[in-house]
Amino acid sequence: MANLSTPLAVQLSGLSKFYGSVRGVVDLDLEVHTGEVFGYLGPNGAGKTTTIRVLLDLLRPTSGSATVLGLDSVADAIDIKRRVGYLPGELALYDNMTGLQLLEYFGSLRGGIEWPYARALAERLDFDPSMKIKEYSSGNRQKLGLIQAFVSRPELLILDEPTSGLDPLMQQTFLKMVDEVREEGRTVFLSSHDLPEVEAVADRVAIIREGVLVTVSGIAELRTKAMRRIQITFANNVPIDEFANLPGVGNVSALGSVMELSVEGTMDRVIKAASGHEVLNFRSAEADLEDVFLNYYRGQDVQ
Repeated sequence: MANLSTPLAVQLSGLSKFYGSVRGVVDLDLEVHTGEVFGYLGPNGAGKTTTIRVLLDLLRPTSGSATVLGLDSVADAIDIKRRVGYLPGELALYDNMTGLQLLEYFGSLRGGIEWPYARALAERLDFDPSMKIKEYSSGNRQKLGLIQAFVSRPELLILDEPTSGLDPLMQQTFLKMVDEVREEGRTVFLSSHDLPEVEAVADRVAIIREGVLVTVSGIAELRTKAMRRIQITFANNVPIDEFANLPGVGNVSALGSVMELSVEGTMDRVIKAASGHEVLNFRSAEADLEDVFLNYYRGQDVQ
């Protein structure tokens, strides 16, 4: 639960970063409250990683400012790194170390490591820390990255595409770990291009595209913008008009008794219409992130 009485976990004020003439991010204003899970959504190349690197002083802003845990991202960079757990989107590790040696090394930089908690994380993620890093699969490298980010119980976790390479079971384990961090009053800044992942765990979401912040919203509002593709197989042919005229429904087509349509927001009206017929099968695809973007852009002139 967000704590509004403590300093913001993250605050961006007019933040811009350019690489020469190439846009990174442009004039970002953003607040992340202490104790919340904040999703940072956008396609690859949108500016998510640039934002994170500025927060951690891995890049310097062209203009504007960023604070992390009430500290200036540039002037207080060392203090920030002590208090933040970070998983980069492109994870570079020391291949000749074992997983255990890497955790010992990172732990020494923070003044020690809580080994019972480290072992518990490894067990939950089904990770063997005794192997050399060069022998790990991409999924196991990602598990090691997650362990080193979580193990110090940081005040703020900054995670860039954290489930990359993880199988569905481990993705669910990760989401549970994030829930536990929130329950402890700590903060998670989760960058992703995966809408269902963020929808499952975040309290609020910012959407960024082409370096520009499109919106900041709660999950409930985000779901109203999410358009899902539905396929319904009826026992008999059903008139298209029964569904095409429903609010929020579009792109209705039918081939025999199989109907396909797009639904924005709640599925209730479609399910009620379908219940008047014998339904043999009902399939719903996950909402497409690009469709969410397009819904936010309707009526806007976004550059």
